[in-house]
Amino acid sequence: MRLDAIAEELKAAQDEGRQIAPFTGRVPGFDNTRAYEVSRLMHEARMRDGARPVGRKIGFTNFNIWPEYGVYAPIWGFMYESTVAYARDERATTRISHLAQPRIEPEIVFHFKAAPPTTRDPAAILECVDWIAHGFEIVQSNFPDWKFAAADTIAQNALHGHYLVGTPRRVQDLGTGLVDRLAKFTIELSCNGQRRDRGTGANVLGSPLAAIAHLLQVLAQMPQMPPLAAGEIVTTGTLTRALPIQPGETWSTTLDGVDLPGLSETFAM
Repeated sequence: MRLDAIAEELKAAQDEGRQIAPFTGRVPGFDNTRAYEVSRLMHEARMRDGARPVGRKIGFTNFNIWPEYGVYAPIWGFMYESTVAYARDERATTRISHLAQPRIEPEIVFHFKAAPPTTRDPAAILECVDWIAHGFEIVQSNFPDWKFAAADTIAQNALHGHYLVGTPRRVQDLGTGLVDRLAKFTIELSCNGQRRDRGTGANVLGSPLAAIAHLLQVLAQMPQMPPLAAGEIVTTGTLTRALPIQPGETWSTTLDGVDLPGLSETFAM
């Protein structure tokens, strides 16, 4: 099966909100390298359709969820103007009927004022950031029951469905010691007022800034992909488990140890 045919089939499944069999089970040799090529082909097709890319998402940065999904390394995908929204007063209502088996992920998102260097130095990365926010990523699986291999998730644009950005806070307003606090802060995730999970910044490769460093290293090995540029947002992966969501539910967070407000998002058909 040709990679352009895979991209066409998967894009149609995403656009129609339906599920298909994983490609790793029916296309011999479908590995991560081929999957990123499919992701690139889908990205180019979306831009031809008029989509405007606004940043990247990094997935599977949380060590704790790797055994649950059988994916043991981070992946990344694109985010678009049409898939990103900004909360008002830390609240939003989001329609999810077009998404396939959606799940919620509380995350930290960075906005870059300058293109970051390829480095593992968190302070050097932070120097290129003008604001930070807490956000919810709604991920989806076009493969039934969230059963897939890593290559399938890469091809499906790293499972990206929708992203809600909370109030951005300027880096200079977040105080000193931010590199350390981004690794140590804690977060609680609740549904309809009942706590469902708890996480910490250290869950995502040790720190959300470490997740950015990982993405930069990966992109440096992918000349066919656009490098991270000024003006992009990058979300760094779930701080808790990724939990299923349903219309009628309201999910909320509280954060402790970093001066970012929690979010509340209600889901509708």
